[in-house]
Amino acid sequence: MIEQISTFFQKVIGYYKRTIFLKNGDIAQIESKLNYHFHNRELIIQALKHRSFLSVTGESRLQSNERLELLGDAILGMVVVEYLFNKYPTREEGELTAIKSLIVSRKILSSIARQIGLGEFILLNDAEEKAGGRNRPSILADAFEAITGAIYLDGGLRTVVDFVDEKLLRRIDDIVAQKQYRNFKSILLEYSQGHNQGIPRYVVKNEEGPDHDKWFTIEVYINNKAFGIGKGNSKKRAEQIAAKNALKELKLI
Repeated sequence: MIEQISTFFQKVIGYYKRTIFLKNGDIAQIESKLNYHFHNRELIIQALKHRSFLSVTGESRLQSNERLELLGDAILGMVVVEYLFNKYPTREEGELTAIKSLIVSRKILSSIARQIGLGEFILLNDAEEKAGGRNRPSILADAFEAITGAIYLDGGLRTVVDFVDEKLLRRIDDIVAQKQYRNFKSILLEYSQGHNQGIPRYVVKNEEGPDHDKWFTIEVYINNKAFGIGKGNSKKRAEQIAAKNALKELKLI
């Protein structure tokens, strides 16, 4: 019982230390990294509050960063699409959709969050922190979206457009040029759903070789029509290649 009480008070102390830490000196450091000063600092605290931290504070789920994340996701999509619409006046809707899917992907947003240094400021409970939550791509990307939503609420549309421009839009040419950022399955999925064609279906057509060196041939179907074949030494690799070939067939890359 004494050990349980001690653990409880350690959590409470940890919560207040981290919250006070954010409310005092470190918010200025975060603002410096974001190049934005918050009028309402409660917004930046909420934007950095992962749902796991609620187990420490006892707050409701509404106090996590999930609502701000939803708002930020919508804002990022709008700002990126408008930018691409003006930047590429001769590209068709499918091409713009594919580029947009890449730009706002978890991989890209988490990469930007790491460059900013958001991971060290995200409020997590001890279990999530020990599990590597500060470097988890989903948590980092969600935090970046939540901060985008917070800046919009705090400073308005023009301000958040400037923020997205500085942190994301200026890097678009470099991002598109770097093949390692491309998740062809995600791009194909967004395209097919955007055209009411459902979810791409990946079918294993062939397996060959011993267990320690097996190769897979996979074909991707959209609305029961074959669009691309891929071969790789894992199903995941073969599916990516199939998706890439499907995008080529659709003239999206």
